[in-house]
Amino acid sequence: MQTTSSVGVTETPGDKNAGGPNHPVVGNTDLCAIASEAAGRTISPSLYNIDLAPTKAKGRKWTSYSIFTLWANDVHSLGNYAFAIGLFSLGLGGWQILVALGIGAILLFALLNFSGFMGEKTGVPFPVMSRISFGIRGAQIASLVRGAVAVAWFGIQTYLASVVLRVMLVAMAPGLKDLDSNSILGLSTLGWLSFVALWIVQLVIVSFGMEMIRKYEAFAGPIILVTMAAIAVWVFIEAGGAIQWSGIKGLEGTEMWLTIFAGGALWVSIYGTFVLNFCDFTRSSASKKSIVKGNFWGIPINMLVFGAIVVVMAGGQYKINGTVIESPSDIVESIPNTLLLVLACLALLILTIAVNLMANFVAPVYALTNLFPRHLNFRKAAWVSGTIGLIILPWNLYNNPIVIVYFLGGLGALLGPLFGVVMADYWLVRRGKVNVPELYTEDPKGAYFYKRGVNPKAIIAMLPAAGLAIAIAFIPGLAAAAPFAWFIGAGVAALTYFAVADKKQVHEDVSGEPIAVASTH
Repeated sequence: MQTTSSVGVTETPGDKNAGGPNHPVVGNTDLCAIASEAAGRTISPSLYNIDLAPTKAKGRKWTSYSIFTLWANDVHSLGNYAFAIGLFSLGLGGWQILVALGIGAILLFALLNFSGFMGEKTGVPFPVMSRISFGIRGAQIASLVRGAVAVAWFGIQTYLASVVLRVMLVAMAPGLKDLDSNSILGLSTLGWLSFVALWIVQLVIVSFGMEMIRKYEAFAGPIILVTMAAIAVWVFIEAGGAIQWSGIKGLEGTEMWLTIFAGGALWVSIYGTFVLNFCDFTRSSASKKSIVKGNFWGIPINMLVFGAIVVVMAGGQYKINGTVIESPSDIVESIPNTLLLVLACLALLILTIAVNLMANFVAPVYALTNLFPRHLNFRKAAWVSGTIGLIILPWNLYNNPIVIVYFLGGLGALLGPLFGVVMADYWLVRRGKVNVPELYTEDPKGAYFYKRGVNPKAIIAMLPAAGLAIAIAFIPGLAAAAPFAWFIGAGVAALTYFAVADKKQVHEDVSGEPIAVASTH
């Protein structure tokens, strides 16, 4: 990789004077002037600020353990348990669920390594990474689609966590139940108090930046693993040491294997968001080895543990009373001891906050910062994103299947084509060669200016793939292909982009180190 000037932004003025790493005293214009001098080209304030700048290789703090705890929290989210337990409802037995999750885990391990390597090499967040394939302006499409999905789910996840908090508060103080019977804009008084309390806690944590998120994930990861394992052991004991190992619908042959592969494909689709913006985290990784090691323990191994817990929970509860639970919350609510119930609820709250911070907060924060780099930094963007998550009244979204299916489902169908274009461009067309400083310049002759800042070939590749993915997701006649919609969208977009791309073009590989800032993200 080439380098530009040897005069780098070794320390931003903000590092000396500011109270926090992401909120420097120096103005963005001055910061760009320093970066321009270091890079030997004009760095635009509309494309560069302290949060969008590449991170210096030296001093990065995300180790393999940081990556592992990222997955330890996210894999064990309540939503993932609901999905995996749903496979039991579809008729898959214990080993079949483990095979389905194993197929998905192997694919995710590969995809997340490729996605993570991009962040480790360039040090840039996802909106800047998207400029490589979509152009300095076209990148807004990718970052806003990813951000919109996340901000809606942030509100919904906070609402689901507030339900757990209400259960815990009523268990501790039964008199509070009187505050849980009215309705103000669709939520009870206790519901509002619970929601706003959790909303504030999350915003306070994220206000301290990515470093605080890393520390919270490291704190929450072991708690989640121990709690979920303890719940599974409790169910196993209650079931008399036996579980329902075989499928409850007796699936066999082709039907069984189609259900297994569909389950594995959907498991990958759930991570269609994370495989896109994993670089938001790995931009602070110490090395590729730390990514591979963290992913290995966090994806295939952790998912195997997750699958075992799911099988014991679902199969054990079925043995106990013949019912199929929908999530671990169903088990927690049935715990007869108040102290244990409260401890379990606290663990679920810690888990949901951890998942929200990394999966639903980081992406919209960077998307907003990329949209208004002159006015928003990480902290301000976090409060804007959180406020949007509040004013959309997410409990009404969650209780409206049409919104969930068509709005979030439609946006989700776009994630596969976005991933296909970004990955095909980075790995197949330019073979990992990136001119990082030019990601921040508006020079029409710049490598990523394309046509008025948008790469038309990326749009050409994305639109038909997105239309196909949406059709598969929503047309009843194509329902059999629906579980594989993410793969079809990503594959069609990648092949189309590779076909129309100029493969003879020479690409430069230029380091962003001269304009990089200290790794505090």
